[in-house]
Amino acid sequence: MALPRRKKESNISFEFVPRNVWKLRKREDIETYIGGYKHFLQECKTVREAIEYFVKMLETRGFKRLSKLPIRGRGRPPTKLDVYEVYKNKTLVAFRIRPPFVKGINLVAAHLDSPKLDLKPMPIAEKEGFAIGKTHYYGGIKKYQWFNLPLAVHGTVVKTDGSTVKVRIGEDPSDPVVLITDLLPHLDRRDDPVQKLFKGEDLNVILASDTLGQKDEKEAVKKALLTLLNEKYGITEEDLVSAEIELVPALQPKDVGIDASMVGAYGHDDRVCAYTGFTALLETNNPVRSAGLVLLDREEIGSDGNTGAKHLFWMKTLKKVARIIKKDVDVEELTEVSAMLSGDVSAGVNPIFTDVHDLANAPRLNYGIAILRYTGSGGKYSTNEAHAEFVAAVRRIFNESDICWQPAEFGKVDQGGGGTVAKFFAETGIDVIDAGPPLLGMHSPFEIVSKADVYETHRAYRAFLEKFESTR
Repeated sequence: MALPRRKKESNISFEFVPRNVWKLRKREDIETYIGGYKHFLQECKTVREAIEYFVKMLETRGFKRLSKLPIRGRGRPPTKLDVYEVYKNKTLVAFRIRPPFVKGINLVAAHLDSPKLDLKPMPIAEKEGFAIGKTHYYGGIKKYQWFNLPLAVHGTVVKTDGSTVKVRIGEDPSDPVVLITDLLPHLDRRDDPVQKLFKGEDLNVILASDTLGQKDEKEAVKKALLTLLNEKYGITEEDLVSAEIELVPALQPKDVGIDASMVGAYGHDDRVCAYTGFTALLETNNPVRSAGLVLLDREEIGSDGNTGAKHLFWMKTLKKVARIIKKDVDVEELTEVSAMLSGDVSAGVNPIFTDVHDLANAPRLNYGIAILRYTGSGGKYSTNEAHAEFVAAVRRIFNESDICWQPAEFGKVDQGGGGTVAKFFAETGIDVIDAGPPLLGMHSPFEIVSKADVYETHRAYRAFLEKFESTR
């Protein structure tokens, strides 16, 4: 017996078609938001700088540092609490706690680290009349992209007495820059051209070439440079052993395209999700339950260490919150009814290299936030995969909030893949899915993102933080 056919409803499309953000949002609203984002990118090219930036903004908005609040004794505990905590100057957790606490918490997580070059512990050497800086690259880079690129020096030097010295050279228009010199094409015609055989050990940056009046002929340029650093910063060569000195592109964020529809900058991955998640939390009004933000380090190298996602600092912070508001709650059980968007970028379709994608499942610039049920690599190894119930609930929130969104995968099955922090949070029992804007040129010194997608990602995170309720 044939099944009865449902009556066809008029004006309903059964095909999913992602929507172009530019057609639905006001240009002036997008540009206003992007202005703040570009300022953040210019000011914050390291994890430490981003943490300092966000802490200042939190405190101006009335958030209190959790470690400075007393564990309340007698008296009525607060029902609302806006707090933050920082760990090792590289991890930040911020919460807007709202009653009832036991209903769970909606979270956005993102990482602040980006591929870069780190100076080695003993970095300075002299070679052929130049003082060079030896580096160790961090994260997945294409080495050739760092040739002849103006580089700025950012970092923190910690002395044995515990005092710190901040270094920032190359960002002011009057500052000098440093760089790794390439070999001219006229001399690079061998069977083993530099661009194919360049090794990590060869990523040495030109730091100086002047002896500055040093009379000692042996390593005079190196000694002159160390003298200069001591005069300017009060540091010695030994102090560099306990320093975190990073070389990052000395490039300002710039509009891209004659229509200025995109932004090119260093560090969109993943500071774009950190910034949009942060502003979403600040703007979250009357959420249905508590909301929070987790900002992390070390994602680009596997989330290891005590400032990466494998260290459950955010859960320890929640336990402290529970003590302050006098709630006898098992935080491990609380995560079972909580939810998270793992804010991370995806690989947008590059019109020059379309063959690396399954185009039916590839995110495109200008079509809003991309949601990835899973990342990982061939066979879905090393990934979290969001459950269908959770994906449906996220879809509902986005659709009800008029969010432009698109489903995505990370390239073709046997060719693409990557990792995010999602799987580490999922191990605590929390429902989590990756969601963020697509990029072009990911991990390059100058990545490209759509202005419209940045704005829409902010709107999506805010809708999730405000409206999501447990699927259990």
